[in-house]
Amino acid sequence: MKKYFVGIIAILVSIVVFIVPFAFIFVTAAKNEQEASLLEFTLPQQGWQLWENVVTVFSARDYILVTAFINSTILTVASVAIMVVLAAMVGYVLQRRKSRWNHLINFFVLAGLIVPPAVVPTIWVMQSLGLFKTMPGMILIEVTFGLSFCILLFRAFVSTIPRELDEAAIIDGAGPLRLFFTVVLPLLKPVVITVIVVQAVAVFNDFTNPLYFFPGDANATVQLTLYNFSSQNLSQWNLLFMDILLITIPPLVMYIFFNRQIVAGMTSGAVKG
Repeated sequence: MKKYFVGIIAILVSIVVFIVPFAFIFVTAAKNEQEASLLEFTLPQQGWQLWENVVTVFSARDYILVTAFINSTILTVASVAIMVVLAAMVGYVLQRRKSRWNHLINFFVLAGLIVPPAVVPTIWVMQSLGLFKTMPGMILIEVTFGLSFCILLFRAFVSTIPRELDEAAIIDGAGPLRLFFTVVLPLLKPVVITVIVVQAVAVFNDFTNPLYFFPGDANATVQLTLYNFSSQNLSQWNLLFMDILLITIPPLVMYIFFNRQIVAGMTSGAVKG
């Protein structure tokens, strides 16, 4: 009886924390500007304007939301692809090849999680390299900030893979690259999916890094389009919430379809290694 009671409480808490805010966003996004300005959790009284608000949001400022979706997609796909390959390689080497440098490398990996980014020096370095306000520079920023977390996940998962597989592949004549890409990497599928989903959502939803390192309307990402409908003096709440709803859908879909793989990848290596 106790476990059912705890389960019911957990479901109720989930509804309050996740479903109720999402429902509020949806109904507010379907209202006209006058009704939405009241910020009341009620159904639209003057008719649903869901489609009209969608068209208005997409057409605002010469379809900047379309440009933002393209930029965010390119940024997300490129950043996550680089993170997966680099983190898998580093995690594998750190777990399999013990050396006197491991402690130093581990220190830098943990420092990447703890030390906050220095915005002004980073901008100065990017300007010196000609990477400021460029997509390659923004990709490098996202990869740098997300790499440490990915390395820790891959290292924990590699510890669950028997070393005998490596030895058998080496005996069969496999070199280091062939060993990693044909033997080890396919076994990392659960944690690869975890890294892809978690980091894709993080990069897609990133607000501060594009704001600092990727300014300009041509470089807009989806989170920065929230400025279109919110200002110091006036906020178009129906359009603002519609924008929030549209940019929330892609991460939400990813979590719905890959939630089991995320849990499996996050918990791998928790016991062994």
